[in-house]
Amino acid sequence: MSRKITKASKNLPVDALQNILIQDMVAEGKCMVRLDNLVIFVSQVAPGDVVDLRITRAKKNFLEAVPTAFHKYSELRTTPFCQHFGVCGGCKWQHLGYDSQLHFKQQQVVDQLTRIGKVELPEIPFILSSPQRTYYRNKLEYTFSDNGWLTTEQINDDTQTFDRNVLGFHTPARFDKIIDVQHCHLQAEPSNEIRLFVRDYGREHGLQFGNMVRQTGNLRNLIIRTAQSTGEIMVILQCYRSHESIEPLLDALYAKFPGITSLNYVLNSKGNETFHDLDVITYRGKPYIEEEMEGLRFRIGPKSFYQTNSEGAHQLYKVAREFAALKGDELVYDLYTGAGTIASFVAHQARKVIGVEYVEQAVADAHVNAEINNITNTEFYAGDMKDILTADFTAHHGRPDVLITDPPRAGMHPDVVARLLELRAPRIVYISCNPATQARDLELLDAAYRVTRVQPVDMFPHTHHVENVVALELK
Repeated sequence: MSRKITKASKNLPVDALQNILIQDMVAEGKCMVRLDNLVIFVSQVAPGDVVDLRITRAKKNFLEAVPTAFHKYSELRTTPFCQHFGVCGGCKWQHLGYDSQLHFKQQQVVDQLTRIGKVELPEIPFILSSPQRTYYRNKLEYTFSDNGWLTTEQINDDTQTFDRNVLGFHTPARFDKIIDVQHCHLQAEPSNEIRLFVRDYGREHGLQFGNMVRQTGNLRNLIIRTAQSTGEIMVILQCYRSHESIEPLLDALYAKFPGITSLNYVLNSKGNETFHDLDVITYRGKPYIEEEMEGLRFRIGPKSFYQTNSEGAHQLYKVAREFAALKGDELVYDLYTGAGTIASFVAHQARKVIGVEYVEQAVADAHVNAEINNITNTEFYAGDMKDILTADFTAHHGRPDVLITDPPRAGMHPDVVARLLELRAPRIVYISCNPATQARDLELLDAAYRVTRVQPVDMFPHTHHVENVVALELK
């Protein structure tokens, strides 16, 4: 051990990191061990495992560790179904049975609302499971690399050579290392078939796979979006620069998969893969795909935001609509409205819905979605929430009867929470993808509101992520 770790661990017996019983699951998907009042956070394990540990990081009040040997496996474990489990950075809970995953997500919501929020809570019903446990995502992003990551088994295999031109996912905590994905269980076919075709075409035709460290090569990123309700498919190929090889690749891809609804490419020479400020060229088909939900059609472009679990999103929105308890004559504010999906979803049950979103492209999508669905009682505004939600804004549009808020993981800015307290909408529905920041905001809202309903929702099986919906009413 280093001196820093020795100092943090000075009260532990010599063999304290051997035969350690993993005690509990905590936030961010890690497990926890307490030894002589010292907290150790451990990854790659399950409660009930008995392991030897190696310290990887030492802080003033806790340590982080990884297992080096297993003496006993937890009864909560199950056999991971993906060949890439443990190497790929996704689906880190595949070693846990799904019922156990739901239990720990429920526990996470309860613990965070209780310990961080410190507000009075109603009885919290059990988490709603995801309608699909595999192949539930409608969007995946793959990265090209000319220096693909080799597993320990591959390095030690002297019977074959491995092509280092790969197309797949990042390994955990390594932005520059990409594993070559053979089959991903997150997105339904033809997602895997499209990815493998593009990779193999690139290899066979000598195309230059990108290198993120040196910013060389040409093939950079592949995005596949699918609409589960309509079967439409969007493919976006991102390249560092224009090259004569791009169009033959796209032609070959379209010939192999004529069912692709929208085939696009982006030229991006920036240091990162974001392209919201770049032009997207539609090479074949339409510049969008469409998803359906309760008879509503939502247009999804290359830059559009849409919940990545379509069926799970429908379940989530139904909970939010139920908590909103609309009777038809209410003015609704929908904060962080994105492409106006929730606004459109509740519009027929409200007098009017005002959506606010800081991404201008998303607001443009929201206007389109309202138009194609013949929704005439919605309005959308773009800008920073704390700057738009002013007294003048409210004076113009009116005080909301119901306020729905679905902020990003960081939660709401304190100025926005302060404004909500001034608005004093009779009812607030707070949707969150991060119960910890939601709990922080609930503590602030407790000055004027009480929590009346809570419903956790699983949108991301085999991960620690959990959505949570809370209803609040004025005290």
